[in-house]
Amino acid sequence: MNIGGQAVLEGVMMRSPHAFTVAVRKGGKPTAEIAVLRETILPLSERFPLFKTKIIRGSVALFEALWLGIRALNFSANEAIESEDGKKEELGSLAMAGTMIVALAFSLALFLGLPLLLTNLLGMRYDAVTKSSVLFNLTDGVLRVALFLGYVSGISFMKDIRRVFEYHGAEHKSIAAYEAGVELTVQNARPYSRIHPRCGTSFLIAVIALSILVFSLIPGSWPLWAKGLSRLVLLPLIAGLGYEFIKYSATKCKHPVIKALMQPGLWLQRLTTREPSDDQIEVALRSLKEAIAMEPR
Repeated sequence: MNIGGQAVLEGVMMRSPHAFTVAVRKGGKPTAEIAVLRETILPLSERFPLFKTKIIRGSVALFEALWLGIRALNFSANEAIESEDGKKEELGSLAMAGTMIVALAFSLALFLGLPLLLTNLLGMRYDAVTKSSVLFNLTDGVLRVALFLGYVSGISFMKDIRRVFEYHGAEHKSIAAYEAGVELTVQNARPYSRIHPRCGTSFLIAVIALSILVFSLIPGSWPLWAKGLSRLVLLPLIAGLGYEFIKYSATKCKHPVIKALMQPGLWLQRLTTREPSDDQIEVALRSLKEAIAMEPR
């Protein structure tokens, strides 16, 4: 049974085929009680058979991950941050949709729009960039990678983000212990690696690499608006291809070629994960156990 997860504020979200759970340490204190959110889910792919189709299922899975991720972050923020009056407010569906739209718009502007704009400015200065589609899109891709790495490196210095990265490591260790078939205890999970081949970080690197290849098909002589629009249209295809690569590579990770292609994503995980403490692993295991327990027998 495939189980994935996401680190949140002072906790971990776990997603099994039919369950969604979030475990959070209340108030962010190591000895505090663990608050848990449990919900059964029916994946879109089970409601609509078309969404099981390869490539298409990747975009659908990404949408579901974003939606559940925002819900998990909302729950964790309310549990991890103690308010003065003790009141907790949950975001409604409309507010969550708005949050997701704003987050997507920011990501697209920063990692898609800005590199394209900078590359276009370079093309105005150097004709060779505009005349060669390969050079234009290669430059665009290099700038996109640089911005992404700079962004991740920058936020890693923030105290709260470092804590999230530690919970990210705890999530990976817990899932690795589950996949190894050992008893789900802190002692058993601790020795496992904080790096995991099915991590969302590896997915992002795969998407960036594939975007360089796919966008190279777009003529460099096209006007800026046409280049931008074509990138938006091709994003679902690229996300689908990235999803298929991650799923396939996770089952063939010992093959020399696949192993080499996976390395950039695994290297980046050393930046987006940190070694967790035992109390953080405990939270991740709690979320994992809850998700497993909710699956139909």
